[in-house]
Amino acid sequence: MPPVKLRVRVTPRSSRNQICSWNGKQLAVKVTGAPVKGAANEATIKLLAQVLKIRASDIAIISGHNARNKLLSISGCSVKQIRQSLQQALSK
Repeated sequence: MPPVKLRVRVTPRSSRNQICSWNGKQLAVKVTGAPVKGAANEATIKLLAQVLKIRASDIAIISGHNARNKLLSISGCSVKQIRQSLQQALSK
């Protein structure tokens, strides 16, 4: 199964880690990590791994290492599984 690409808008220095919204094209997340030394990137990957129930090593940042808008590559999940997991996370 080929990796799935996911666009994510990250808001760092939030009070908690959370999935905020999904508009069909881009996922919005808030993370507690600061945008210093990759802390926000790590927090984003950890949050998505938790929500998708996969290993953090299955998620890689393709572009946007130093930006709020990122393109992620997710291995080990289908598009359908990702959508279902995100819908469940948003309904909480």
